[in-house]
Amino acid sequence: MDIRQINDEYSVAGQITVEDLAAIADMGFKAIVCHRPDAEVDEQPTFAEIAAAAKALGIETRHIPVGREGVGFEQVQQFVDALDEMDRPMLGYCRSGARSTAIYQQTLHIRA
Repeated sequence: MDIRQINDEYSVAGQITVEDLAAIADMGFKAIVCHRPDAEVDEQPTFAEIAAAAKALGIETRHIPVGREGVGFEQVQQFVDALDEMDRPMLGYCRSGARSTAIYQQTLHIRA
């Protein structure tokens, strides 16, 4: 699991697994946002699987999928809401971390 810190409130990672969640909790993350659509590839865990295991560890979750069409206005708004409503530090994940980084960068203009 490769976690890259963007700033004090937000970090990104590629696809995480249920087995990664204990380590994520130990690192102090309070919230996880998944930016990957379910079933993008056959072997990825579903958001529901990640969410259930995270909840058991006291980590909030939200699913704001970003598909191949890229980040849209509605997704950015949903992510701004997540940043306003959820505890931090927050971990965003997708296949590689790129979509999770891109959506965060777009929120900076709205939250400024």
